[in-house]
Amino acid sequence: MNIIIALIPALGWGIFPLIAGKIKNSKPSNEIFGLAIGALLIGIITFIIHPSHLSTMTFTLSLLSGMFWTMGQAGQFISMAKIGISKTMPLSTGLQLIGNTLIGVAMFSEWTSMRQYVVGIFSLILIIVGVTLTAISKGNESKVTLRDFLLLLFTSIGYWIYSTFPKTIKADAQSLFFPQMLGIFLGSIIFLLLTHQTIAFKQKATYLNIFSGFSFGIAALAYIFSAKMNGVINAFVYSQLCVIISTLGGIFIVGEKKPKMEFIATIIGLVLIIIGAALH
Repeated sequence: MNIIIALIPALGWGIFPLIAGKIKNSKPSNEIFGLAIGALLIGIITFIIHPSHLSTMTFTLSLLSGMFWTMGQAGQFISMAKIGISKTMPLSTGLQLIGNTLIGVAMFSEWTSMRQYVVGIFSLILIIVGVTLTAISKGNESKVTLRDFLLLLFTSIGYWIYSTFPKTIKADAQSLFFPQMLGIFLGSIIFLLLTHQTIAFKQKATYLNIFSGFSFGIAALAYIFSAKMNGVINAFVYSQLCVIISTLGGIFIVGEKKPKMEFIATIIGLVLIIIGAALH
């Protein structure tokens, strides 16, 4: 049972980009708001079953962390539309792993021995090499430019804040789930207002993307239980298998084209990213 719970986040987080990628006429604005609706519905169900008893400050901070997640996801969806799922997901995952690791070391002193520093730095090198390999392009089609990389790097700050937040307070992770999903929903509305894409509120593609929100929300909730059952490290490593599902799914399910050498480089890059994550 523990392994099944551990694999649900990988499946959910790996599948939701594929759902968005298969929806006809779906744009980043549709995807971010549709996902937010689906995630909020999962959050509401969870709140009904497990009401949270948080202070106003903790609830507000949790809500803000969800809004920052929207920032990261918006960048991911924009990148997916431009360079494809199979390039975006390894890049995004690699940046999240690197950022979260460095924050853990700098803010929470998670590396305390020489062995941890040696293994940790080696794992980061593997991830960086892996990410670089997945970004290789044979031609100009779907080529990863510096601008594409900087977009993902900047918006990944939102993911880093979302991931780091639970470590900064003493509260039941399950209680934080609803306000975070509410924050994702509010953040998506702010995103549409600031980018003048409110037409997404009326478009069919938005509401079809609710299913990707269900996939994300269920995965996020399962991760909380996985962390309790399997430990944070094991739960995290299993969850990172999502990058394999989303990347290969982008190629074989969504139909993104890759030349042979580029495909081989992507597979090697994925393996290095997973090994790097497992060494954390």
